[in-house]
Amino acid sequence: MIGITDFAQHELGDIVYVEIESLGSELEAGAVFGTVEAVKTVSDLFLPVSGTVTEINPKLNANPELVNTDPYGEGWMVRMKLKNAGDVSTLLDAAAYEKLVA
Repeated sequence: MIGITDFAQHELGDIVYVEIESLGSELEAGAVFGTVEAVKTVSDLFLPVSGTVTEINPKLNANPELVNTDPYGEGWMVRMKLKNAGDVSTLLDAAAYEKLVA
């Protein structure tokens, strides 16, 4: 599952709308897969890995605030079929990400 981090949702503020129209799209790492609208801003959503979007979280249509209240659980945004499973090893773990944003 792919979404945004707890840090990112705090920086954005109250999420009021999530738009993802990339279902079935094969996208490269770094590509925009949707947008998230907060009270004061709209931000693009970027993929951390390459692959095909296989599912969009249907709960976000009626409850976009799940991104704020549970970004690592019910607030996920998309599921993907990875192009290369090895890409996951290039991502930061939680400790490295905390250090980066501290």
